[in-house]
Amino acid sequence: MDSLLNRYRNITVLLLVIFAQLILLAYQVKSNQDVRLVRVWTVSAVTPLARFIEGVRSGTANLLGKYVLLRHQGEENQRLKAELGRLKLENQGLKSELETTERVRALMAFQASTPSKTVAARVIGTGTGASSRVVFVDRGSSAEVKRGMAVVTPDGIVGKVVAAYPNASQVLLITDPTFAAGVISRQHRVHGTLKGRGHSACLVDYVQNEQRVDQGEWFYTSGDDGVFPKGLPAGAVTSTRAGDTFQQIFVVPSGLQRGLEEVLIVLEGVHQAIPEGQPAAAEIYILPPPLAEPAQGMPATDEARPRVRGTEADRLREQYKLIGAAQGHVFGEGAPGAKPPDFNYRPPQPGPAQPPAAPQTTQPAPAPAPQVSRPVP
Repeated sequence: MDSLLNRYRNITVLLLVIFAQLILLAYQVKSNQDVRLVRVWTVSAVTPLARFIEGVRSGTANLLGKYVLLRHQGEENQRLKAELGRLKLENQGLKSELETTERVRALMAFQASTPSKTVAARVIGTGTGASSRVVFVDRGSSAEVKRGMAVVTPDGIVGKVVAAYPNASQVLLITDPTFAAGVISRQHRVHGTLKGRGHSACLVDYVQNEQRVDQGEWFYTSGDDGVFPKGLPAGAVTSTRAGDTFQQIFVVPSGLQRGLEEVLIVLEGVHQAIPEGQPAAAEIYILPPPLAEPAQGMPATDEARPRVRGTEADRLREQYKLIGAAQGHVFGEGAPGAKPPDFNYRPPQPGPAQPPAAPQTTQPAPAPAPQVSRPVP
């Protein structure tokens, strides 16, 4: 290294002198913008490095800032999610308490209004069988509950006690295939037996095909089974169809429609009259029936035209009544062998009024003229 410097000593000194002169000149000479050249050269040389360093610094700062910010936002998001979950649980709890309060209030109102002696119970478990329809309640023999007692809700019957333990009881629901109870329809007073079918709908059996049961008609307990007191709602008819001997009447139990959490066990049942009106339901608007078509020979005015509601058979019966009244016949009171009414009879229609005939007057006939005989010449 020393030999190299000694060999190029003069050139090195010359280059240093030239460089120093250039620096002095750059320091003395100014650019068009009154800036020394040495400053321009220095700034131009340092700017790329400063730009690189600034880019690295700003990128690192942004990355660290975003990381910290995202970390805080993630923590805030988790906190908000936890708060939302807690509020949802509180809301569900309040709703459940409100529903329980309403059910208990309805249960207490029904317990106060019914003449039967009852005790309230809560459902604490269900049966484990695949086809079993039983539940367990928290009232047993210590609360005077016995086997065979009825279990109801304000909406209708639920089942009966099949086993009573000291602090719990087993209840067989009305949907169980082995359940049966005597029922009677509200409108037509048709007696039958309510049977479970293993699912939500029950069957009313032993109703003759000739007996009338309308869709939507309510069935109530008849008190014939010795379990349920008379007058408790069982359910409404959803569909009917004729069978070989008995109708197949399907009923949806009203006591199970709102779930089953609180029930009443009937300790001492008292029979009640079946209510005249149906249980409260949403009102449905029905148009008034159309005017019946007048039969041939019948009056066609609105005042005399019968207003018949029902089927075609009902309208035909009204027509036969009018025919019997026109012939003076009362149905069901004719003696054996009496002549039946003529159902083809049509009362005569009154014709237009004729003007009265003018009175006729007799005129005397004119006297014949006298004949004169003339002589023949």
